[in-house]
Amino acid sequence: MKELENSIQAMGAASREQFEKSVRGLAWGQPEAADVVIRNDDVIDRYYLGIEKQILDLFALQTPVASDLRLLTVLLHVNLHLERVGDMAVNIAKIAKLAEGLPREASVIQHLEEMGGIALDMLGASMDALARRDVDLCKSLPQMDDPIDRLNRGMLGQILQMSGDPALLEWGIRMHVVSRQIERVGDHAVDIGEQVAFFVTGEFREFTDASHPERQF
Repeated sequence: MKELENSIQAMGAASREQFEKSVRGLAWGQPEAADVVIRNDDVIDRYYLGIEKQILDLFALQTPVASDLRLLTVLLHVNLHLERVGDMAVNIAKIAKLAEGLPREASVIQHLEEMGGIALDMLGASMDALARRDVDLCKSLPQMDDPIDRLNRGMLGQILQMSGDPALLEWGIRMHVVSRQIERVGDHAVDIGEQVAFFVTGEFREFTDASHPERQF
């Protein structure tokens, strides 16, 4: 079990590095960083498949019960969320390559960098919460996510202001997709936090009810 958790933490670090590199490469206009992210997606996939095999082997060979069983089901979910974060990083890298040569707008880049920085912190916090079994840290993730959601909602208005310049508008539309990808990374971090809280407490509850967003865990 300890070896499995070490593998999950290593995958978490690799996924965060991929995501950070993709956002930085886009913001700083570094196409070579995008190439590295795309190439390294195989690393994340190997982690994902290896961890899934470890978990399935433990199910088959050790017949886990009680807290061990709950931990394995949680780690299956965490493994999937981290693989998805790797996919988001690759998507951002591919969009950065497609946007090469197009005009850019500084305020949009600034907002994407801000969103990316928060999402990166959230990923770190979610994996730290898993390592420490820290439910309070898990519960802080939705509040950390609020600025990302706010900036993502405001992105469309910024893009529509570019409608007078077709090339800038094309770039802006691509950046709107990037904004959505970053927003999803924040959601994955919150989902990991929910899984960690479930492991610690034995009760699964969404931190925010989609039907009643005012209801917080």
